[in-house]
Amino acid sequence: MSTSKLLLHPVRLRIVQIIFGADEMTTAQIRDRLPDVSPATVYRHIAVLTRAGVLEVVRERPVRGTVERGYRVRQDRALVDTEARAAMTKDDHRQAFTVFTGALLADFDRYVSRPDAEPAREGVLYRQGAVWLTEDEFRELSEEIEAAVARRAHHTPDDGRTRHIVSFVTMPDKPADPEPGDGDLAR
Repeated sequence: MSTSKLLLHPVRLRIVQIIFGADEMTTAQIRDRLPDVSPATVYRHIAVLTRAGVLEVVRERPVRGTVERGYRVRQDRALVDTEARAAMTKDDHRQAFTVFTGALLADFDRYVSRPDAEPAREGVLYRQGAVWLTEDEFRELSEEIEAAVARRAHHTPDDGRTRHIVSFVTMPDKPADPEPGDGDLAR
């Protein structure tokens, strides 16, 4: 199965996003964050991700006659790389974006459904901005944002830290049907 097909499945993407950045999580902890998904489905997709090497078992311990496993995301295996993205069709990208936004909506709904959620006080942001950039400037901006998140990705929940989900979407904003010679936007 291709990396994109593996990771861009709605349930598998949510599982990876839940565990991503955590030291480890058990199946029970993952299930608690996916109340809308049946336990059998969660177990099945954890097994698929583990066989593919996206999740790794970092701990096993006996619990009431069964084995409880702690899982961690192998960050080097949990990405749809440049080559895989280049091989995707436009419909593949539409499907992937739909899965991504669905997972984002599920995360947001899980958060705001908590009785103690205080979006304004807790710094919840959803913003969109536009910038005019050359290809090199765009690549530099993307690298800067990814580096800023990566520098903080290794923090642990100690010292009063709260896990925050940071999502990043970029796309060019071009007219749907450019007219010939429409490259000069400064007219």
